[in-house]
Amino acid sequence: MRRALLLVVVVAACGGRPQARTTEPVKHHQNSYSGMASWYGESQTTASGERFDKHAMTAAHRTLPLGTMVRVTNQRNGKSVIVRINDRGPYGHGRIIDLSEAAARKLDMIDAGVAPVTLEVIH
Repeated sequence: MRRALLLVVVVAACGGRPQARTTEPVKHHQNSYSGMASWYGESQTTASGERFDKHAMTAAHRTLPLGTMVRVTNQRNGKSVIVRINDRGPYGHGRIIDLSEAAARKLDMIDAGVAPVTLEVIH
């Protein structure tokens, strides 16, 4: 009887559901983050008021000030680009940055659509 009661207590304490994996950005130090990047290429007006240019080295970020320069490194292949934040987003769950099509091409992530990246704020 005690073993059965102990088993019930242990199972209840562990919970019945596995923990969900977090996709929140990981902050390494003051100006460096890692998480998932996506890309977009549709024409629109950006949060900075500019017309979106899929050929420009630009990106969308939720909180960095517009005009911030960021080095984005694809963790899968080590390729990196410097982009200027000119828009807000991304709005896809678990993403930390939305890159222009040109930036995504340089990072070799077009086919995958998303990639694990490190962001370094450089100015």
